Amino acid sequence: MRVFVDRALCQVHAQCVFAAPEVFELDDDDRLVHVAEPDDGLIDAVEEAARACPVQAIFLEEA
Repeated sequence: MRVFVDRALCQVHAQCVFAAPEVFELDDDDRLVHVAEPDDGLIDAVEEAARACPVQAIFLEEA
């Protein structure tokens, strides 16, 4: 799975960070950074993070 974040949509509500902290985090400047190709064991958490995003800025693509 590949994870994409639309930076134009992202408002850094950080709900994804709570749902999948292994994949999403805020850097020192409070900007969202993420793992583009997380381990398969994290798929459920990543899907939850995408659903939790209030502005739907996270997109998932099957590998």
